[in-house]
Amino acid sequence: MDQLRALKYFVQVVDAGSFTKAADVFSVPPSSLSRRIADLEKSLGATLLKRSTRVVTLTEIGQRYYQQVSEILKSLEITDESVRSYQSTPMGVLNISSTVGFGEKILLPLLDEFSSLYPKITLNVNLSDELSTLARDQVDIAIRGGYAPDERVVAIRLMDNDFIAVCAESYIASFGYPNNALSLQQHHGLYFKTPNGPTPWLCEINEQWQDVSAPPVLISNHGPWLLKKAIAGKGILMMPRWALVHYLQSGELIELAIKPALVITQNPNLGIYLLYQKQRYKVPKLKAAIDFLVARIKAYQVDSGQVSR
Repeated sequence: MDQLRALKYFVQVVDAGSFTKAADVFSVPPSSLSRRIADLEKSLGATLLKRSTRVVTLTEIGQRYYQQVSEILKSLEITDESVRSYQSTPMGVLNISSTVGFGEKILLPLLDEFSSLYPKITLNVNLSDELSTLARDQVDIAIRGGYAPDERVVAIRLMDNDFIAVCAESYIASFGYPNNALSLQQHHGLYFKTPNGPTPWLCEINEQWQDVSAPPVLISNHGPWLLKKAIAGKGILMMPRWALVHYLQSGELIELAIKPALVITQNPNLGIYLLYQKQRYKVPKLKAAIDFLVARIKAYQVDSGQVSR
C-alpha cells in the first residue's frame, strides 16, 4: 500500500465531505479512494470514517488521526516547497485572499508593482468579504478587516480600520448638519452590507451604548456605488478612513463631527491585518510578498497623509 497517497486521499475525503468530490481533485474514480482508505483502515486496525449514501463523517479515533495527519502532510508540503525553492528566485503560484474594498483600492495596484518585480510568481487573487481559513481554503496570504484572529496564524496589523461618517455639502444644504447623534433619526443613511449584515451606527451616551442609525435609504455590499450616492448628496455614509482619503482631499465628501462620536462596534481595536501561517514564511514567494506588502502599505499611509512622516 502507498501509505502517503492513502493519507492524502483520506484527508481530502474529510475536507470535501465525500468520496466523489475528493476523487475529482485527484482525477481518479471514487472507488480508488475508497479502496485505498479501506486498506489504510485495515493496516491500522481501526475504522476512520463513517460512510453513508450522502455524507462521510469521522469516527472518534478518525478525528484524532485526521488532525495529526493533516499537520504532517502540511509540514511535508512546506518542507518540499522550501527545498525546491532553496536559494532560488521566488516563484510558483501565490494564493492571496483580500476583502473587496481594500483589494480594489490598495492591494491590486500594489500587486501590479509586485508582479513586475517578481515575474516568476503567478498571482491567484480572490477578493471576497467572506471569511477564509488559511489551511482549509489553501490561502497563502489573507488580508482581513476586524480584529486579530484566534487562528494559529501570524497577524500583522497593516493599518487602522476606523470608520468615519461623511456626506456631501449638497446633502447638508438639503437636510442640515447632524451635530448630535440622536438627531440622526431625521437623516438618511447609506449602509455597507457585510456578511453579518449592514454596519450599525453606534455611540456611547451616558455610559450606555445605543444604536443611533439613521433610517436607511440604501444598503449594498458595493462600496463604489455607495460612494457615488454619497457624493450625489443622497445620504450619510460610514466607511473606513483609508477608503475615503481621496474624496475628503478633493472636497467631494466632508467628515462629520457628530457628538458623541459614531462607531460601528464597541471594540476600539479595528484594524486591517495580513495573515499567514508562521512556518510558511520561509517559502521565498511568501516572504517576498509579505515583506513587500508590509513595506508598501506603510509607505501608502505616509503618502496619503494617514500617518505622519
